[in-house]
Amino acid sequence: MAMKRAASTTIQALASSGISSFTRRLHASPGSKKIVGVFYKGNEYASMNPNFVGCAEGALGIRDWLESKGHQYIVTDDKDGPDCELEKHIPDMHVLIPTPFHPAYLTAERIKRAKNLQLVVTAGIGSDHVDLKAAAAAGLTVAEVTGSNTVSVAEDQLMRILILTRNFLPGYRQVVNGEWNVAAIAYRAYDLEGKTVGTVGCGRIGRLLLQRLKPFNCNLLYHDRIKMDPELENQTGAKFEEDLDAMLPKCDIVVTNLPLTEKTKGMFDKDRIAKLKKGVLIVNNSRGALMDTQAVVDACSSGHIGGYSGDVWYPQPAPKDHPWRYMPNQAMTPHISGTTIDAQLRYAAGVKDMLDRYFKGEEFPPQNYIVKEGELASQYR
Repeated sequence: MAMKRAASTTIQALASSGISSFTRRLHASPGSKKIVGVFYKGNEYASMNPNFVGCAEGALGIRDWLESKGHQYIVTDDKDGPDCELEKHIPDMHVLIPTPFHPAYLTAERIKRAKNLQLVVTAGIGSDHVDLKAAAAAGLTVAEVTGSNTVSVAEDQLMRILILTRNFLPGYRQVVNGEWNVAAIAYRAYDLEGKTVGTVGCGRIGRLLLQRLKPFNCNLLYHDRIKMDPELENQTGAKFEEDLDAMLPKCDIVVTNLPLTEKTKGMFDKDRIAKLKKGVLIVNNSRGALMDTQAVVDACSSGHIGGYSGDVWYPQPAPKDHPWRYMPNQAMTPHISGTTIDAQLRYAAGVKDMLDRYFKGEEFPPQNYIVKEGELASQYR
């Protein structure tokens, strides 16, 4: 009941601002639908792997299927600015398929103009590129392919932990530049064994990471709003920390596993970073906006953060002058961790399944709903 009251309050407030409440139907009415997908461009790489379905050219591998059913399927990578391709289709599209790796930001203003829009299906995990409160107020359904890339991201996090701990990148750069200076690498290269690793958030990805870290004989800590099942806690050997700010100073390595919400945006600001152990290593594959951008730059420059790695930025794609590109002790990449070929095939299959259910008037798997009937999933409240 409390959840319903909170949702009702949010919806009433947004409705009064001009966004109509519950005007959309979840399930498709008869007839052809206009479906718009927004994915990153594959360019010359699109034809190099037949399973490269996550790019715009691959179009999730569902074009023939959709068109055989009489639907219109528009795919673009052009998503920003008033004259972009996406803007042309907002007034009459019925379904939008965005992806976190090349996010099409569905703002309240765009939702207001998307009169026919009923469904937003994220190809991947993480729907913070959608104004979820506005979507709830408008009666939209927002869903994602829960679990589709959890293994992919957990493996990537482990890789980044090792890259930072072993001071790998300076050694790689030496080889590329024709240099050889062992001391310049070894003076800050460490073993992972015996280090304290804390994950901030411990959902599906966080639990997989802890399981993969156990063989390294680390001291594992986790902070989450929900305590793990005792059996899994015993299996990983991880210790629950109820107080985040008490946990963080204990950690040699901090990993984020949180959704981006109003509560988590900017949570790692200058003051919280100052509480971290000097020389701490941070891996952030969650969302760039969890961090105060300049605070991370300053801490990396001073050495308070000994290394920072991740694949998430704000905004995305990151502009050429984004300061994280140029700060010292970073091992950043574009947003790639959850879009391996294996993950693409999983989230493409998940999108197709939900579209099929939408056409048939069937419910989605419960864990896939982010907004349903005006209510936000618990992780976004």
